[in-house]
Amino acid sequence: MDVDLVHLESSLWVGKKRYRAALTDWHLNWTELDKKNRDKTVSVPVSEVVAVEGHVEVLPQRSVSEDTDRDFTVFYVKRSSSGSSYGLLWRLGRTQFSCPSRDVRDQWMTQLRIALKTHSPSRPHRLLVFINPFGGKKQGRQIYHSLVAPLFELAGVSSHVVVTERANQARDHILKKDLTGFDGVVCVGGDGMFSELLHGVIGRTQQEAGLSEHDPSLQSCDLHIGIIPAGSTDCVCFATVGVNDPVTSALHIIIGDSQPLDVCSVHHHSSLVRYSVSLVGYGFYGDVLVESERHRWMGPLRYDYSGAMVYLSNRSYAGLVQYLPADPQLSNPRDNTRCLSGCSVCSKSTERLFPHSPDASSNYISHFSSDSEGDWVSVDGRFKAVSLTCMSSSCPRSPLGLSPSAHLADGTGDLIIVRDTHPLGFLTFLHRHTSTQDQFDLPFVDVHRVKAVRFSLPPGEKGAEDKERETVNGGGMAGEGERTSQSGSQHHLVERGEERGMANDRKKDLCGLCCSKPPSVSVWNCDGEILPHTEILCRVHGQLVRLYARGMEDGSATPTRK
Repeated sequence: MDVDLVHLESSLWVGKKRYRAALTDWHLNWTELDKKNRDKTVSVPVSEVVAVEGHVEVLPQRSVSEDTDRDFTVFYVKRSSSGSSYGLLWRLGRTQFSCPSRDVRDQWMTQLRIALKTHSPSRPHRLLVFINPFGGKKQGRQIYHSLVAPLFELAGVSSHVVVTERANQARDHILKKDLTGFDGVVCVGGDGMFSELLHGVIGRTQQEAGLSEHDPSLQSCDLHIGIIPAGSTDCVCFATVGVNDPVTSALHIIIGDSQPLDVCSVHHHSSLVRYSVSLVGYGFYGDVLVESERHRWMGPLRYDYSGAMVYLSNRSYAGLVQYLPADPQLSNPRDNTRCLSGCSVCSKSTERLFPHSPDASSNYISHFSSDSEGDWVSVDGRFKAVSLTCMSSSCPRSPLGLSPSAHLADGTGDLIIVRDTHPLGFLTFLHRHTSTQDQFDLPFVDVHRVKAVRFSLPPGEKGAEDKERETVNGGGMAGEGERTSQSGSQHHLVERGEERGMANDRKKDLCGLCCSKPPSVSVWNCDGEILPHTEILCRVHGQLVRLYARGMEDGSATPTRK
């Protein structure tokens, strides 16, 4: 058992009250010396100290008494309830200490700063920040400059800011520009902006490692990704932090939190199409995305409207789903657990996925288990929805998410198969996503923990897919045979504008109850983007990227299924 040794101890003043302050290996503690409050101790982990300053002139909204040459101020992470959310909000705590002499003050400031360097080696010093000024409520710039930038400045984090003007600008910048000196990249936006950074970071890492993104094994990424939520849903941020709050996310970035994250690569034949972390969905979720593209002027409300329209159309689709099961002894999607900060399942998975890596932060290859490791299971029929997720995909509207017991970094994904059923049954399934009821406890719903998924159409439906693709290719999208030798992240991703063009080509198929003949083929929704192919192969790559996050904290009021 580690002993928390005391390195410095003094009697200090906070306002008009005297405290006994102690700096140990891992904590900064101060206890009020009043006889009535001797048990009142504040303990702050050294790793959560944001900054130590002498004369303070920050945060002008707080009144600050005039500093003397014997005072120093500690800024640190302070937790509070998030009210309607299920995570904990992080706020900037601040305590100003008065010392008996200037020498004592200097001693405290020196020891605290040494402790920060010793216990927080992964803290970023320089960040590349991308702001999407069009996402969500179009407040990206305001959020960054008013809430995030002052915190970065206080913590001594420098940043280079790029305000994007077009889709995939951030991705292209990461792929092509010199990133020397940057410790991480940060997006101020929603899930779409995060996806751009994800593709850029993975693609650049494979380029520098001399690997092809079309292969089963990929190089893990050292460059961390930070998310400042400013989008419509911010699902990835919510599932990895527990709240959608810019200040909370900024503080996670500042203290250098590191959360590994599984990534799903989506392939058509042998070519990479996209990466995904939250949702690869066919049927209902694909149709909702296509329909929502017609109503972008509605803002976030378009998803509710489109969901209602697609539900009323009562569609189902024929297909063959094949999956490679994960080891059921490790975990399963019905075990009613939650992937929280310090998750034991994910920690054990690090040792299992990378047995020869002495340092989890060092470069390693994220191996995907080959097809020979286990038998593929096949399920055919008609489906309302087929979904694969590498995380719970929880959000404020769905606090438990698509798969409540999914893990962030165990090298698996959860496959959810919703068979064709009557409309009321499907409505029950959808409604349970907004409550704590078990959405899998329905006779037409199956969920499996998997390492890979393959989807194909019945022979009679393949012509319909080819017809769809010809329409899309006529609009300028490369055909499936036009494969280049360059990075998949750069050349095999479908540009958003082209995907929206595809959506426009399919408007006639998505006119709700007015359709005289419903479409026989749906589309895939891949983290909010439409895939150009129906027959795909998905592989889950364990802990491929790392975020500035730590998962939902154990102290939060996380709900459980009933």
